[in-house]
Amino acid sequence: MKPEPIFDGLYVPLVTPFTDDLRLAPDALARLADEALSAGAAGLVALGTTAETATLSPEERQTVVRVCSAACRAHGAPLVVGVGTNDTAAAIASLRELAATGDVAAALVPAPPYIRPGEAATLAHFGALSEHGGLPLIVYDIPYRTGQTLGADTIAALGRLPGVVGIKHATGMIDATTMELLGSPLPGFAVLGGDDIVLSPLVAAGAHGGIVASANVRTADFAEMIALWRRGSATPARDLGADLARLSAALFTEPNPTVIKGVLHAQRRIPSPAVRMPLLAASAASVRRAAPLAESRACAGPA
Repeated sequence: MKPEPIFDGLYVPLVTPFTDDLRLAPDALARLADEALSAGAAGLVALGTTAETATLSPEERQTVVRVCSAACRAHGAPLVVGVGTNDTAAAIASLRELAATGDVAAALVPAPPYIRPGEAATLAHFGALSEHGGLPLIVYDIPYRTGQTLGADTIAALGRLPGVVGIKHATGMIDATTMELLGSPLPGFAVLGGDDIVLSPLVAAGAHGGIVASANVRTADFAEMIALWRRGSATPARDLGADLARLSAALFTEPNPTVIKGVLHAQRRIPSPAVRMPLLAASAASVRRAAPLAESRACAGPA
């Protein structure tokens, strides 16, 4: 039987800072990683959607993992790395490469995107990754990006695979499947919220934590909100959660991570708000609207 879930609390899927001429800025990434962990994040996620991973070269991806690994080693925190492909064999190869570094605690893996293989094939895909990939897996359930819906029975079957340790639940809603997932917890299987705006009610309902892009901003407050719900401090958790939901709504007025990068640049935490095409930089108006909401609450601190 699996032990209690080892992935709980706040995980920050870091942006990838660029210079104005779109070169990788590893020193800025190292600062962001250290700031997030110092502010109370339980761990980091590298090479997620927020990192603009699809636009990074293989060498840049290696640099991002190396920088994030160093920060996690320094803080004694786990590193999760995104592995997204609709080719099972290629995903296994990527997992084995990451496992060989010895620095990666788990991989965040979506259902095979675009091809919509069906739930039985998705289960078989994760079974193969679990058996041959060499890394613990966190299933990334995000059907509005993958095109593949996962029902409660399939999620339960995934959670029983020996190498699957959790799920990032980012279906865009809290529905019957969500409540079934939270109401029948599986041993050793963490439920992590992935929709920033509804993270607070999801944790209130029993989720173990979250992987939320908005936590690049106000990391300490997101960590505190999760800790408050886990301690049963409902009133302050609800108030802080509502405040952070307003922030998340502002940060997602344009495609992720464009507004987040604009705010981080305005805070002088990254050298440029630049994103790589096909994204375009966020409008100045969106950044101006989000910036006041990005100021941390004076009463909040690391959980």
